[in-house]
Amino acid sequence: MNALQQWMEKHLVPVAAKIGSQKHLVALRDSFVGMLPATMVGAIAALVSAIVTTVPSAVQQLVQGPAAAKAAADAGKAWTLANTPVIGDLANISSLVNQGTLTIIGLIFAFSWGYNLSKAYQVNELAGGIVGAAALVAGLPNMLGIATAGISQKAVDQINANIGAQGLATWKPLFAAGQLDAGAYFTAIIMGALATIIYAKLMLADITIKMPDSVPPAVAKAFLAIIPTIVSIYVVAFIYYIVKKLSGGDLIYLISKYIAEPFQVLSQSIVAVLIVTFFVSLFWFFGIHGTNVLGAALDGIWGPLQLNNMDVFQKVGLQGVKDLVAQGATNKAHAIDGQFVNLWVRGSWDAYAWFGGTAGTITLIIAILLFSKREDYKTVAKLSLAPGLFNINEPMMFGMPLVLNSLFFIPLLLAPVASVSIAYAATALHLVSPVVLQVPWVTPPFINAFMATGFDWRSIVVTAVTFAASFVIWFPFVVAANSMEDPS
Repeated sequence: MNALQQWMEKHLVPVAAKIGSQKHLVALRDSFVGMLPATMVGAIAALVSAIVTTVPSAVQQLVQGPAAAKAAADAGKAWTLANTPVIGDLANISSLVNQGTLTIIGLIFAFSWGYNLSKAYQVNELAGGIVGAAALVAGLPNMLGIATAGISQKAVDQINANIGAQGLATWKPLFAAGQLDAGAYFTAIIMGALATIIYAKLMLADITIKMPDSVPPAVAKAFLAIIPTIVSIYVVAFIYYIVKKLSGGDLIYLISKYIAEPFQVLSQSIVAVLIVTFFVSLFWFFGIHGTNVLGAALDGIWGPLQLNNMDVFQKVGLQGVKDLVAQGATNKAHAIDGQFVNLWVRGSWDAYAWFGGTAGTITLIIAILLFSKREDYKTVAKLSLAPGLFNINEPMMFGMPLVLNSLFFIPLLLAPVASVSIAYAATALHLVSPVVLQVPWVTPPFINAFMATGFDWRSIVVTAVTFAASFVIWFPFVVAANSMEDPS
């Protein structure tokens, strides 16, 4: 064990530390964190919609039974709060909130990405955010062009003639809101990074317009960014144009098809999920914040999948989500009427494995309080209980400590792997609905999963099983520690 620990300290920890401090990855992580207000507001809007539609339906099923409830729904007599004056209006307002947040979350991310990249290069952040947003929007396809794709040239000419008759000489750019949602993440990451780095390099090279000292600072600062912004946006626009000319397709679709979709398909395999779970815990063992180190992957790959689930849930409700899963619409290739649900998303870890914090340490706290004979462990556990209920486990990680504690190395790695395996299997076997809502990560265990799955009561049962599995894994090591000398 000591030899393995020394090898990992020598070879693995330095790599993890470099990854955790690499400025582009830090900027990417901070970009996702910076969007939290928008994503949480959108999640609240989806939550309101769920309460208005899903909760009454669930109550109706409990009262009348599933068959009677379905018959009532088919007859248009399902229980709902949507027609209640105040609550119905609140649901309608929430749909507008969703439109202003999750519907354009890709655009919000593009700005956040440009802003944080510019901050990493220590240049004008606001201009960098604008560059990032512009780099995405410049590549959006013309929606009217998409709508006429595949029809005859004669029909296209007729559309042109009709548009001309309305006084419009050419088509105006009509962008699809669907290209500004979470599906735009990969395009924003690639093209936004290119544009913003060009902008930052030109700023640092001082290729700018300098104004006299008499000009107000805000105006002078804006003028400094003009030349770098012009060059960066023209570069990405040129790339969009050339790709369109050579391939006949829009770059945003090509990135989605050949980069985003393969990553997302791979992300739904149990192997990929377990690898990430394992390394998050492994980094924590060495005192490195595993979720931060792998934040770019967690939020960049599984985050958009969660936003997709939220969008689907907003449209079809919990029963619709269950139907899509039952019909196998669990990836884009098997979408039904354009809708599909991802089995595992960013919030799945928080719901089923990282209760009390990484590695399910709330179960360790309970095991210590019930079975430990060591006063030092009990003292730390008592102090860690309240934070642990809200998934904050730094007191346990550094207070026990679990960091570099060879006794707890195995459960630190094994407990979350077991929890994830159980939850993934339950979701894949349709025993529980996938996570479809984003809830704050500080939401206590059980409540987190219940809310995240759109109030699917079965999530409480699954959480209880993963909770028990985590407890069983931690328990023997707590008992084993009783025979060790208390250093106090």
